[in-house]
Amino acid sequence: MGDLFEELKRRKVIRVGIAYAIGGGLIIEVMDAIAPRLGMPDWVPIFFIVAVLIGLPIALVFSWAYGLTPQGLKKTHEVDADASITHSRGRKIDFVIIGTLALALVYLVWGKMAPEPALETSQPTTEAEGPRSIAVLPFVNMSSDPDQEYFSDGISEELLNALVKVEGLRVTSRTSSFAFKGKDIAIPDLAAALGVQYVLEGSVRRSAGQVRITAQLIDVETDSQLWSETYDRDISNIFVVQDEIAARVVEQLKITLLGEAPKVRETDPEAYALVLQARYLVRQFTPDAFEKAIALFEQALAIDPGYAAAWVGLAYGYRSQAGQGLRPFDEGYTLAREAANRALALDPKYAPAHASLGWITRTYDHDFVAAARHYEHALALDPANTNIISDAARMAAQLGRLDQAIALAEYVVARDPVNARGVDRLGLYYLFAGRLDEAIASLRAALALSPRSLGSHYLIGTALLLKGEPEAALAAVQQETSGSKRLNGLATAQHARGDAAASDTALAALIEKYEQISAYNIAYVLAFRGEVDRAFEWLAKAVVYNDPGLSQIAIQPLFANIRDDPRWLPFLESIGKSPKQLAAIEFNVTLPE
Repeated sequence: MGDLFEELKRRKVIRVGIAYAIGGGLIIEVMDAIAPRLGMPDWVPIFFIVAVLIGLPIALVFSWAYGLTPQGLKKTHEVDADASITHSRGRKIDFVIIGTLALALVYLVWGKMAPEPALETSQPTTEAEGPRSIAVLPFVNMSSDPDQEYFSDGISEELLNALVKVEGLRVTSRTSSFAFKGKDIAIPDLAAALGVQYVLEGSVRRSAGQVRITAQLIDVETDSQLWSETYDRDISNIFVVQDEIAARVVEQLKITLLGEAPKVRETDPEAYALVLQARYLVRQFTPDAFEKAIALFEQALAIDPGYAAAWVGLAYGYRSQAGQGLRPFDEGYTLAREAANRALALDPKYAPAHASLGWITRTYDHDFVAAARHYEHALALDPANTNIISDAARMAAQLGRLDQAIALAEYVVARDPVNARGVDRLGLYYLFAGRLDEAIASLRAALALSPRSLGSHYLIGTALLLKGEPEAALAAVQQETSGSKRLNGLATAQHARGDAAASDTALAALIEKYEQISAYNIAYVLAFRGEVDRAFEWLAKAVVYNDPGLSQIAIQPLFANIRDDPRWLPFLESIGKSPKQLAAIEFNVTLPE
């Protein structure tokens, strides 16, 4: 062994091995530190590690077999022990090695102390800077059958609903996220319109009991992919896949969960597909779509009677039919209440069931106390649900708490910025609060998003009327596409202009065509025209017809002419809407941070 050690020293194998190990280790450290800062791919540091490890035995074998002399490389057995290199040449090589190692050390220190790479600093670094924000775009239907689009849309919506429950993550609402569906818009431009930092997109292919879901998470600022995954599963595992995607998004965005990871509610896969299809139809808001959607919800419930979401969907279908005059009013709301109560009995913690009952008790029963309790409970269970917050804003407005209503509506618009209906409702609350210029601006924004937004032109006309601009008000209401709203606006604007005949004609048409669904509206047109007795007659009719408009009687500015009449306060008390009665109703809703 002693002879072998001396031979290794003579052939400088030990010296080469030590130098190689030190140099190789430093090279690995340097590459690991600087590769991210130079934008190198992740495989570069790994390549250097492998190269250094492979090179070590090669260097040792080479140093055993060859020696460096003034005449160049020679086989070691041909070189004299003291002649392998001159003394001065050896010292020079030592200095080169030392200098190289020193330079490597400098790079190593720089790598450890340099700022983090741009990719990381482009992301939010602390929760103090505000919550991370994301939009879930509608996943593309890659199935051979285009009618399967409801399924890909439904998967996207379920993922969105799961992510909404993550504290510290602001999720753009469905209406805005889906507004760009089918449009060729670059991700950075789309994200700028929605005000988000990240985008989740993907595709769904469904065929013969199998489903392939591809999802990818995009960092908007760098327009780069943070994560991507493809899942090939049996349709029965669809819920597991959605849970996995939501969990990976949370992981990639480095969000610390304060509670359980978001989960999709599981049910029978066939019933699930039927509910997704029904939701897709009901949003078309046509008589035929409502009828088909209700049939699909009923099919889903025949498969799984314990499916709470299907019961809530059925309730929405029934009350929508009643609201559109497609089903008798009392019948529609009675069926809706039964369905919502079934959902709540199945799952007392299902927030949409409480919200559905809040709508029914507020709009149909005019029971604000019960409605307030339902909305409070719904938001305690699902505090970031913008649909429920939007309903709560209506509730606050009808209680006369317009500052609260505006705050809630502004929150919704911030998270659903291209939802014309949400922007329109905010304009309505500005109007009720007397903030007329803000109302007009908001309502015009709603029309820019949706030129056929029902009621927006009429509300602009009302705001202009209250500003004392009857000519501009008339021009606005003449553009209204809703027949009843257009006649409302014409009757008031023509009266303000002094054209009594034109106002009478519009009012007569309103009564003839829309008496049973517009009794409340006819009452405030008459009040604005100063016909006090007729106004009270039509308010009595509105009670008989159970007109939903009565829920906002306390804040309707067009009743200003009859508020000093001695019959006004007793009438409000008779329907539970006097200022004292409304003020006594507790309604405590706080916005999520």
